[in-house]
Amino acid sequence: MGTLTRALSASSRGSAASPYDAGAPSFERLRPLPAGVPEKIRAAVLAALAAPSPRLLDIGAGTGRIGAPFVAAGNDYVGVDLSLGMLREFARRGGAARLAQSDAERLPFGDATFDGVLMVHVFGGMRGGRRVVAEAQRVLREHGALMIGRAVAPDDGLDARMKQRLAELLVERGIAIDRPNARADVERALAGAAARRLVTVARWGAERTPRRFLERHRTGARFSAVPGPVRDEALAVLADWAAATFDGLDAPVRETHAFELQIFTFPAMDAPHA
Repeated sequence: MGTLTRALSASSRGSAASPYDAGAPSFERLRPLPAGVPEKIRAAVLAALAAPSPRLLDIGAGTGRIGAPFVAAGNDYVGVDLSLGMLREFARRGGAARLAQSDAERLPFGDATFDGVLMVHVFGGMRGGRRVVAEAQRVLREHGALMIGRAVAPDDGLDARMKQRLAELLVERGIAIDRPNARADVERALAGAAARRLVTVARWGAERTPRRFLERHRTGARFSAVPGPVRDEALAVLADWAAATFDGLDAPVRETHAFELQIFTFPAMDAPHA
């Protein structure tokens, strides 16, 4: 079993619970990556780093769906996440994973500790994206790389259409859960401070169904904060709409998905301004 420590910042102590804790046991079942894709991500990350045996920090390590191949290969890998539930799932995989529960805005590491910092799907709904990037840059060694990764689905795909319809249903009920994604703001901040390279790590055919979206979204961190009766009603109405729109809740929709990795390198290691 991996090593799991609680390295909470002072501002986080006493409030360690994360909205992602509840969905941790089902996270990888509902949000899987195809076989072989995590290994391709590992290969792309290592290829981007100049050090022969790089030390890597994974911010938002979650259940280890990205980090597990690094651990299995014996790489110098450290994973942090604010969700203790997610990290416990990671630790149960076994191996020698070094994991810490930590606020990404106040990392428990010294300056210039890592050759690479990886962040995959960490910016959705985040308020302090630039502060997180400043911390990531602080712990990077000279010539290190900051890598931001995400799985990319079609803009007009099933998930996008159902998310849009759900947002409309919640607005009709006086609730708005969608917040601006901090990723775009972070990318703008990095544009003038770093050299950027975009790598498409993998492409694959994905089969999506409305029923799987409903099951997956019920455990979403932001959606789970909606009052129970409103949440249940909105999902029921969404299910009726999806059944009519997609010819049933179990009708498969085939799409092409991809995993993209943005690699940022800095001419100097001065921390960016938040």
